[in-house]
Order: sequence, then C-alpha cells, then structure tokens
Amino acid sequence: MLALVTGASSGFGYYISKTLIDHGYKVIGIARRSEKLNMIQAELGDHFLPLVLDLSDRDLMVEECLYNLPDAFCIKNIDVLVNNAGLALGLEPAHHSDLQDWQKMIDTNITGLVTITRWVLPHMVKRGCGIIVNIGSIAATYPYPGGNVYGATKAFVQQFSLNLTADLVGTGVKVSNIEPGLCGGTEFSMVRFKGDLDKVTQLYERTDPILPQDIANTVWWIISQPAHINVNKIEMMPTSQSFNALKMTPKQV
Repeated sequence: MLALVTGASSGFGYYISKTLIDHGYKVIGIARRSEKLNMIQAELGDHFLPLVLDLSDRDLMVEECLYNLPDAFCIKNIDVLVNNAGLALGLEPAHHSDLQDWQKMIDTNITGLVTITRWVLPHMVKRGCGIIVNIGSIAATYPYPGGNVYGATKAFVQQFSLNLTADLVGTGVKVSNIEPGLCGGTEFSMVRFKGDLDKVTQLYERTDPILPQDIANTVWWIISQPAHINVNKIEMMPTSQSFNALKMTPKQV
C-alpha cells in the first residue's frame, strides 16, 4: 500500500505519514524543506521517501521528478493521496492585506492541491481504486474577520472535493474532505502571524485545540472504511470552540 502526503515536513503531514506507516503503508512525503524531510526519513525509515518539491510550481521538471521515483514508490501505484499542504498568512481586513500573501495562499492551497491531484488521479481511475483526502477548514463555511482569501481557498477545496466525487462515481475512486477548526501543535499559527509569538500565545489561551494526531486518526478512519462507503466531509472542532467564536467584530477602518 502506497500513500502520498503533501506538507509532510511537520504538523498534520508528519503525523499522517507516521500513522500510515504504522499501519503498513509506504509514504511519499512531499514538502519544500529538505532538512525536515530528511530528519523524518531518519526516524520513520525506508518506508518514508522524502521528496523536496514546491507543488505551486507547475514546471514540467516537477512532474518529471514524480514520474522517476523508485519502483516501490511509483506514482502509478498510489492508493491514498492526502492533500495536506496549506497555509494562512495574516489576519488583517481585506483592504489592509498584502497582495503577495493572498497570492501565496492561492498558489499553495489551490494550485498545489489541484496540480498533484491531476497528476495522481488518472492512475487511480485506471486501476479502479484509490482515496483522495483533502485537508480543508471550517473557514470554508464560517466566515470571520481577516479570513478573506484563506477562507475562500478552503471554500474552493470544499467544492473541488464534492465535484471530484460527482465526476468519479462508478470509478472506484473516493474523495473526502476534512475540515478542522482550531488546531494546535503545528506551525500554522506561527506562519499566519509571521513569527509573532505573542499573537500565537493569545490565540490559544484557555483552549484545548485539535491536535495533529487527531487529524491523522481521522485520515486513517476515512481510508479504513469499506469500498462501498465514501465519506464526503468531516467537520470537526475542539469542544472549546463553537460557531459564536466566528462572530463579526466591530467595524475596522
């Protein structure tokens, strides 16, 4: 059994990779940071293949790299694709946001996801089996101040997942979308706030957030379901969070 996990160098991606390997999978772990990936490979062993790629770059050399992997990690034999790579940048209102931050979120959360999906999917359809698990967010459904482009990219993931399912009826290929709420134990908020530890600490005060292993367990549960069951979407929040946490705040100028 073979899986491909994007954003594998930390957080959700690391725990998903480890959990799948613990259950007998080989894992291709894609990320941009070679040092982190090599450390994970040293820990997880030969069942983990580190692959340093930026999937937002649609250069043909990236595709060629994917098609020249060792036989045991051949892209044509991928059983599970976990589109985990994603990020949020900033929490400013739209009129104060950085356009480069917006583009980076679009490139990573949308372009990278659809690119690797398009490369892997035809082989799953040809074999008549496979599971794609996309990591979305509750931001796809519940808008909040400062969520602007990040929430929009996750709304794309939500609709892309559903439309893939519509396309793939009868092929044996399944698509699921996990939409977490507040998560801790990852680099997500440090990236969003560009290293501002005070903002990160304030965000997680008096919370008991979802942890990376919780997401890894959810991925495993989805792919463990019988072939005749497709899990369209799982929305999950920590018990310390509710919908009112996403309410509107006073007008910002």
